[in-house]
Amino acid sequence: AQQPGTPLSNQEYHQFFRILQITLQASTACHLRELYGCQNSLVQTLDKYENHGIIPQGPVCSEVPGSIFFPSFCTFSFYRCIEKKYFLKV
Repeated sequence: AQQPGTPLSNQEYHQFFRILQITLQASTACHLRELYGCQNSLVQTLDKYENHGIIPQGPVCSEVPGSIFFPSFCTFSFYRCIEKKYFLKV
């Protein structure tokens, strides 16, 4: 088991999105995020699942070349949704 608040491993990400039924379901999760924001309980549940039970607080860094800093996990998640890069990790 990984430490709470850490991102999922590559294998866990694949399982995470398999549960969401690949891209269509990931897109649906992104649509929920766009409609209701990061404070929505379902969106928060998905964010917690993705980060081993804790939504990271404060700024986050990512594997995105040229965009290594995001002010929050929420903005990072919105970026992934907009760019359709669902497997980018913090």
